Amino acid sequence: MTTRWGIAATGGMAAAFATDLALVPDAELAFVGSRAPERAADFAGRFSASASGTYRELLAADLDVLYVATPHPQHHALALAAIDAGIPVLVEKAFTATLAGAHEVVDAARAAGLFCMEAMWTRFQPAVVRAKGLVDAGEIGEPLLVQADFGAERVYDPSSRLFDLTLGGGSVLDLGVYPISLAQYFLGRPDRVTVAGTKYPNGADRSAAIHLAHDDGRAAALTCTLAADTPGRAVVVGTEGSIELLPRFHHPERFVVRRNGQEAVEVEEPATGAGYFHQAVEVQRCLAEGLTESPTMPLADTLDVQWVLEECLAQLGIEIGEAPVEL
Repeated sequence: MTTRWGIAATGGMAAAFATDLALVPDAELAFVGSRAPERAADFAGRFSASASGTYRELLAADLDVLYVATPHPQHHALALAAIDAGIPVLVEKAFTATLAGAHEVVDAARAAGLFCMEAMWTRFQPAVVRAKGLVDAGEIGEPLLVQADFGAERVYDPSSRLFDLTLGGGSVLDLGVYPISLAQYFLGRPDRVTVAGTKYPNGADRSAAIHLAHDDGRAAALTCTLAADTPGRAVVVGTEGSIELLPRFHHPERFVVRRNGQEAVEVEEPATGAGYFHQAVEVQRCLAEGLTESPTMPLADTLDVQWVLEECLAQLGIEIGEAPVEL
């Protein structure tokens, strides 16, 4: 049975996803929507979409699921509009610009009985899936600590989406969401968040050092920055060993298992395509089985991550709001 996909937006993320979607069995790119119909038409031609047009036309199309790939503050409005139109959604991370906005989308999807998932592709990488399975099986004992860094050198340009606060710019929402989500995946929701960071002249966050503390003493030490490239490694430390997701941890193909008193073992688990393939497969599986949430990326986890993101931004003195979208 073919799954008819729609894509909202025509930027780099949409292109990367569409490239991998072509590899997914029984997936059809049925409609591409954009504020600019000419850009949608160009994108549709490049990726063999069946049709293209405005966001209003996208929401009126015959779709099984919509992938929302706009800048963060626009996710809220488009996801709500899709849900109102009866269309399940895969929403790019960060899920929304605010915690309140995330709750609104989650509540709407649950009330409508529609599938909704954050596009945190890291959780579906074969290496991460296998590493999580080992941790859950007790191979490194009880998880105690998570360490992760994600830095990418980007030349400061206040007109770029990466640095424009009205478009959800800054290191925390763009990069920090990855280590925060990874820590939540292995340790759960923290009890306290502490962050220190630096800013660009326009007020967008340039770097952040984030400490997530649990009342039982478990913790995560995370960093993100747009100022420089960093290794991009992640380590989960347990009472009986550790697992290191080799760079870059957000789409790894290898990890190292270190069990106390034993030689380290390197495990290889390649991804299909660029790695976006796997989350699309999960969406189609959930839709076929009538699920409204993914067991791997449940909405409760998304809300936990969104809470941490909002705490980080608040402590850095940064306020980002949801943005309206013309339909």
